[in-house]
Amino acid sequence: MKKTAKIATCIIGAIAIAAVSAGITYKIAASPDSAGKSDALDVILTRTSIRDYQQGKPIESGKIDTLLRAGMAAPTAVNKQPWSFIVVDRPELLKALADSLPNASMTAKAAAAIVVCGDMTKTLEGEAAEFWIQDTSAASENILLAAHAMGLGAVWTGVYPDKGRIRIISETLSLPSHIVPLCLIPVGYPAKAQEPKDKWKPENVHYNGWTD
Repeated sequence: MKKTAKIATCIIGAIAIAAVSAGITYKIAASPDSAGKSDALDVILTRTSIRDYQQGKPIESGKIDTLLRAGMAAPTAVNKQPWSFIVVDRPELLKALADSLPNASMTAKAAAAIVVCGDMTKTLEGEAAEFWIQDTSAASENILLAAHAMGLGAVWTGVYPDKGRIRIISETLSLPSHIVPLCLIPVGYPAKAQEPKDKWKPENVHYNGWTD
């Protein structure tokens, strides 16, 4: 038993050293303060959709990598990870997307955009294949939260299941047929501060079944 514990300790230590050398830091869990709140909870409760960005202010490449890492940290059914992420930072492409997608017109002012896509070659079989929608949605929310945590602003603009929007993004970004865009997330530094909305409504909560 002691030998096994020593081996496990060595393995964990090796992983930690490798992570640090790669510039990656992890916490086992968020540390709550005396009121029971953690930094993670604060980010969740204060996140809001940002549609106006500081034009001409680029996002550091390291922050883009962090957004993608956050997206890929999301849970997926049977750990299939049926996704691909398209980073768009060329101004002409951002403008083309903004001009073609009325619901994503703010993309023209964004420093970058991330298109979260489902990869149909990586989905489960049968009806379970549709779990890719939940998987990529979880990844999208992680990206939004990570953006807010780093002082960036972002907004989820829906694509799937609108066939017209899917076609526009697929053609503009030359996506292969097995890659289906779920949403387009413009990202940039906020042009101004924006107060988050309090969306807590206790009437939407039911315990142990439906109650009127």
